[in-house]
Amino acid sequence: MKIALVGATGLVGGVMRKVLEERGFGDCELIPAASARSVGKKVTFAGKVCNVVSVEEAIEHAPKYAIFSAGSGPSLQYAPLFAQKGTVVIDNSSAWRSNPDIPLVVPEINGDVVRPNDYIIANPNCSTIQMVMALAPLHKRYRIKRIVVSTYQSITGTGMKAVNQLAKERAGEPCDMAYPYQIDMNLFPHGGTFEENGYTTEETKLLNETRKILRDNEIRVSATVVRVPVTGGHSESVNVEFYEDFELSEVYDLLNNMPGVVVQDNPAENLYPMPLFAKDKDEVFVGRIRRDFSQPKTLNLWVVADNLRKGAATNAIQIMQMLLKR
Repeated sequence: MKIALVGATGLVGGVMRKVLEERGFGDCELIPAASARSVGKKVTFAGKVCNVVSVEEAIEHAPKYAIFSAGSGPSLQYAPLFAQKGTVVIDNSSAWRSNPDIPLVVPEINGDVVRPNDYIIANPNCSTIQMVMALAPLHKRYRIKRIVVSTYQSITGTGMKAVNQLAKERAGEPCDMAYPYQIDMNLFPHGGTFEENGYTTEETKLLNETRKILRDNEIRVSATVVRVPVTGGHSESVNVEFYEDFELSEVYDLLNNMPGVVVQDNPAENLYPMPLFAKDKDEVFVGRIRRDFSQPKTLNLWVVADNLRKGAATNAIQIMQMLLKR
């Protein structure tokens, strides 16, 4: 089986190669593709050295699947061309997520929305994936009325340039700036670009994508995105108000029974999710589970996941695995 990986030389592309190997795709023919400046570079996959080709050449190979992690521009340009060849595209950018005709998928939650004639499938934003993984079983039981979420997002979400900036700053060396401010010893409430309403594109994604994945356009979401000098994953403080009241014991049961979710919540032993321990793991970790006593039917959660794994590469490859099982 041929699998094209568009954006193979990027930070997420490297994690995707690793996850493909871990999930038993090492015998597949990988076609690594990237922009013109990366053509001819070499990447490793399953112990083999592969030459990076142009996206146009990858299209001509007519792979069974094409996994994209190259930004919205290339996705909009090339995904339809792959689809015309009969290739199923799983896109990690924001290019197709808001398109009502394109399924936006977290396999554990809404894999059933993918139809046999869907040749482009959108992978949700990293911060959305981990939040809905925790909220989906609770929404099904109590129905969500409103979410207030503050994110503490890893710099890895911006790519290798941001990772290099942090490393250089900590070493006291000059560097190219991925952000308008220093990363080390700092945090800033800025993810994506600012919109006219004062929110950022990253915050708007949390609203629109949550509604689409949970299939409820009445859910209200207020989000604040914060970038922090962390490389292990994203963290989120989630305050969620339900239409129906809940018992904490049942909340624990629902979360413990949700595939892909791990509850880490024992304050007596200082057990709670952290990026330090979420790094390189596929699970979504949930802790600090407690009732909000300031208003009824409201719950507080702390949600952490590796944004490069479940937030990007792992979810995309899980979509491919789901399709293969069908």
